[in-house]
Amino acid sequence: MRSRSNSGVRLDGYARLVQETILCHQNPVTGLLPASTQKKDAWVRDNVYSVLAVWGLGMAYRKNADRDEDKAKAYELEQSVVKLMQGLLQCMMRQVDKVERFKHTQSTKDCLHAKYNTPTCATVVRDDQWGHLQVDATSIYLLMLAQMTASGLRIISNLDEVAFIQNLVFYIEAAYKVADYGMWERGDKTNQGIPELNGSSVGMAKVQELHLLCIQRTCCLNYVLMHDYIDFVCMCVLQAALEAIDELDLFGAHGGPKSVIHVLPDEVEHCQSILSSMLPRASTSKEIDAGLLSVISFPAFAVEDTDLVTMTKSEIISKLQGRYGCCRFIRDGYLCPKEDPSRLHYDPAELKLFENIECEWPVFWTYLILDGIFTGDQVQVQEYREALEGVLIRGKNGIKLVPELYAVPRDKVQEEYNNPHSVDRVAMGQLPHMWGQSLYILGCLLAEGFLAPGEIDPLNRRFSTQFKPDVVVQVCVVAESEEIQEMLQDAGITVQKMSEVLPIRILPARILSHVYVRLGNSKKLNLSGRPYRHIGVLGTSKFYEIRNQSYIFTPQFLDQHHFYLALDNQMIVEMLRTELAYLSSCWRMTGRPTLTFPITSSMLAEDGDGIDSCILATLQKIQDGYFGGARVQMSDLASVQSTSFHTHLSFLDEENDDTLLGDEEVGDGYGEEYNTFGPSEDSEDVFDQYLTQLLHSTTTKRHLPPIQRGKHHIFSAEHTTRDILSYMAQVQGLNIPMSSMYLPVRPMKSQHRKSLNLLEAHHHQHGPHGKQAKIHSAPDLHLPQDSQGNTDFAALVRQLKECPTLQDQADILYILYVLKGADWLVELSGTGQGGISVRSLLEELYTQAGACKEWGLIRYISGILRKRVEVLAEACTDLISHHKQLTVGLPPEPRERVITVPLPPEELNTLIYEASGQDISVAVLTQEIMVYLAMYVRSQPALFGDMLRLRIGLIMQVMATELARSLHCSGEEASESLMSLSPFGMKNLLHHILSGKEFGVERSMRPIQSAATSPAISIHELGHTGATKTERTGIHKLKSEIKQRCSSPSTPSGMLSPVSTGLGEGQLHWEERQGQWLRRRRLDGAINRVPMGFYQKVWKILQKCHGLSMDGYVLPSSTTREMTAGEIKFAVQVESVLNHVPQPEYRQLLVETVMVLGLIADVDVDSIGGIIHVDRVLHLANDLFIADQKAHSAGDYFLEKDAATGICNFFYDSAPSGSYGTMTYLSKAAITYVQDFLPSSTCLMQ
Repeated sequence: MRSRSNSGVRLDGYARLVQETILCHQNPVTGLLPASTQKKDAWVRDNVYSVLAVWGLGMAYRKNADRDEDKAKAYELEQSVVKLMQGLLQCMMRQVDKVERFKHTQSTKDCLHAKYNTPTCATVVRDDQWGHLQVDATSIYLLMLAQMTASGLRIISNLDEVAFIQNLVFYIEAAYKVADYGMWERGDKTNQGIPELNGSSVGMAKVQELHLLCIQRTCCLNYVLMHDYIDFVCMCVLQAALEAIDELDLFGAHGGPKSVIHVLPDEVEHCQSILSSMLPRASTSKEIDAGLLSVISFPAFAVEDTDLVTMTKSEIISKLQGRYGCCRFIRDGYLCPKEDPSRLHYDPAELKLFENIECEWPVFWTYLILDGIFTGDQVQVQEYREALEGVLIRGKNGIKLVPELYAVPRDKVQEEYNNPHSVDRVAMGQLPHMWGQSLYILGCLLAEGFLAPGEIDPLNRRFSTQFKPDVVVQVCVVAESEEIQEMLQDAGITVQKMSEVLPIRILPARILSHVYVRLGNSKKLNLSGRPYRHIGVLGTSKFYEIRNQSYIFTPQFLDQHHFYLALDNQMIVEMLRTELAYLSSCWRMTGRPTLTFPITSSMLAEDGDGIDSCILATLQKIQDGYFGGARVQMSDLASVQSTSFHTHLSFLDEENDDTLLGDEEVGDGYGEEYNTFGPSEDSEDVFDQYLTQLLHSTTTKRHLPPIQRGKHHIFSAEHTTRDILSYMAQVQGLNIPMSSMYLPVRPMKSQHRKSLNLLEAHHHQHGPHGKQAKIHSAPDLHLPQDSQGNTDFAALVRQLKECPTLQDQADILYILYVLKGADWLVELSGTGQGGISVRSLLEELYTQAGACKEWGLIRYISGILRKRVEVLAEACTDLISHHKQLTVGLPPEPRERVITVPLPPEELNTLIYEASGQDISVAVLTQEIMVYLAMYVRSQPALFGDMLRLRIGLIMQVMATELARSLHCSGEEASESLMSLSPFGMKNLLHHILSGKEFGVERSMRPIQSAATSPAISIHELGHTGATKTERTGIHKLKSEIKQRCSSPSTPSGMLSPVSTGLGEGQLHWEERQGQWLRRRRLDGAINRVPMGFYQKVWKILQKCHGLSMDGYVLPSSTTREMTAGEIKFAVQVESVLNHVPQPEYRQLLVETVMVLGLIADVDVDSIGGIIHVDRVLHLANDLFIADQKAHSAGDYFLEKDAATGICNFFYDSAPSGSYGTMTYLSKAAITYVQDFLPSSTCLMQ
């Protein structure tokens, strides 16, 4: 029993402190707290943080109670917390219409407000008068709601409130991808109302999805009214909130299945991947932010990587800590003496004035105290408690108050500039700062033993960085039919048929998406529940209990009905490999993940006599227990039920039957395979009838006539697909020029040489004049005409019946689609016999093309039907959230469109088709490549290095150019070959482009029995020798020949010098190595790759000159006054100048030139000139190179210049290093250009 004279007295002292600094301000009606005596409004974020001390004190009294008065005091404090949390809930529920709209629009005008009227819970400013989109504020509320509920408080009182909280989860699931105003309500640090993607928002949202968290503070005088800034702190809080609240019963011990909140785990992992890519950076305009302390430690604990946590904390302490606390971020102008209080926003160049005189906030020391308590670092706790005691202010009756901040006195500004952290500062702002006061008291209660860390973290978020055991992924393979089951049995793989797994039911992932639309649905609140969205593999890898029936769902990547990636078996294997690795590393739930993998007829070999070899090999590897870096166990579904995770979807129980049937979305074409083992159509159960509706197939009949082999081609023999697209664009009145799908490449002297990058395969030899795209007028297509000279559509339909290829059928259907519309009925059986719509025939043809693996045709039809990949918007969001900008459409601008913020699926799809002009195949390929880029940015982020803008159109051009180089064909043929690549081959080629690896191409004819007509083209990685296996036999002989014919050192890159102007043997071998460095520069330029530290070097150069001019565009030195060297915003500014350069190889030489100028900027001089024209330095280096070559009697062939840039082609193709490398000439040119500004007595370049 404790003595009142000891711990009891100290606890009572904290109670008085809480009463006099926090609770005395609580509104008796609403329970809300105003920000201060001057600011009467209630901010969501401040309220949640301010009540944490009250919550902690209540638990301390209950834990240490030895008198009835103590228990009564505990109850009183707990009810004060409940009243505040309910007050905030009422504020948000009054804006329920905004929650519903924001789930679909993600518009700043539809977001919840950040502050409310304290006495009435009403809004205080209009939607456009404040930076309301602060994801961290909503997330911290959800996070702490989860923690407080888990601690025993009863805050949520009815199912309507449960439905609203469930929709708040959907709200922040949509919001974490959107640029917001962040923890400090300013968005971009220029305070001009530009929102950013904030780490604080993402982290809090992540925690809330499993925990409900929020982590920011408000109380700034200067607020912003714009939003393009993604604050990392906000993102982290969001992640924490999502994690915290998942599977949480909001009624606590008194609840049931209906009061449980559900969060889809893939949303949490998306947040986690974004966090890992951002830290320790806070946002695009802040290279570090002290608000991240709330992310890496209490309350969010959003980061799982211990090294990342340590690095982030170290960055904050080293860059932001001062004598009175930490500044929020570098160049923070709030309340500092150089801030102009008469202006709401800052001028960009003004930010430099705030450097080294930023205000210091004691609140961040309270975070470091809490961090030390949670990590068990008593030295850190003691150090920061002593430091904090030194900056507290004594108030009335000697109570200790935490001031908002400490500022430099106006008369000491210059002294602080000269000697940072030397001047004594003065307290300013709110006194007390209620947020900081609350965390100070909470830290004292923990440090003095009144509370244990687990009591304010009952959901155990503090263990997020602890070691997690390896996950074994359970893979359940099922056969679609008995025939497939026997084929697998013959191969030594025993599996069940789909019908044999009953009573467990297997359904496709899209059904689960439909089902989750019902979650959170509330007619009373007009809430529709979860928007229809793709569900990831974490969501489909667990069992669902619905009406006492077990369901398991196949992964989304196996859905063939909405995009063609799943038609490629090799691509299925690749996606399976990726998803298994993802499950192994990201599974956080109890039990093991269970992936169901059905083997269907589409996975058979082309002859239909067996399982596709790649599928069979994969199953055998899975049987061995290890695949794609993941530990796996193959078993049947019944055996893994007890070791799997189960989710009970109570919102689908019988009392909700009236909302199930009559859906607007039924019959989405799933086919018969799921109906055979799914619910019975005669079932009286309404949920079974609902599933039957969703599974109903609309493509069971064949209408297209079979192709007539041996007949003459209708179009394809004379005209390419691009010709027909051009013609139809003219018919529609679209005067859009057909852009080239490949980059112009200087033709080689020899047209018959064999490349080391080309596998031995069947080729066609082409003359110097390859096929060129033509713009045809109407008569060129020879469309049938009637007696009036109009197109005879009846004759076109007759031609449709006589087509020799699927391509001819597609061309005719496209013409009908454009001229008559998608719903025009084609009467294939004769007039008056009924017709089939053009759309239905195209869908049928799409299926046939998929069966034949005609990838070019599949992409063509997908473009006609404007198909959209299911995860397109998610892919775009993933890339942007990893701080990558995207461009779609072929260069140059304005056709090339830039995407800098996440877009809704339909808007994104429309933008892609508009940017692609008349070429619908390009639009489809753009989607495909975007999905592959998103796969790689998640699984191999190192591939993207210092790439900021991914120009998908330019990447496609480089891919076509690479094929032309390897296949020795014209650019037009290479474009057609690119479109004919399988999805796996396309992804493989993209990987080689991103990684810079050499690859080989094989082109071979298909089997005679195949219905496909285009040649099969595959991409192969080269071995360490730089050649494929079939070429290595003669490589040693070739190397010896090259050594024998090696010329003098004057030749660029150590290449061979031709001994004559003819096509002699010397020239032939020289060309074997020609183009290696040109190719490397072209690839790096196309994907905007820059060397490590490039942007920091540019920043340093700008500090010593007036600006950099590249290709006519100037990057001014004033940029450094607004932005620091480590900001993403600065890197984007540099890229905006470089991206005006149309030739990727020229762009890359400019980058190399800037790197050399960066070496000169390291010299201890104040200036290296005015405006530095980087182009002139590069051309000067080119002139020096040419002069050297002439001095060594180089022929005209070596001196030939690129017509567009004036750079010698062999300068492009020279290695950077060596006495004749590009760096040698660039260094000489740079020194010559700036020599007037350099000291003359020292050697500058070693």
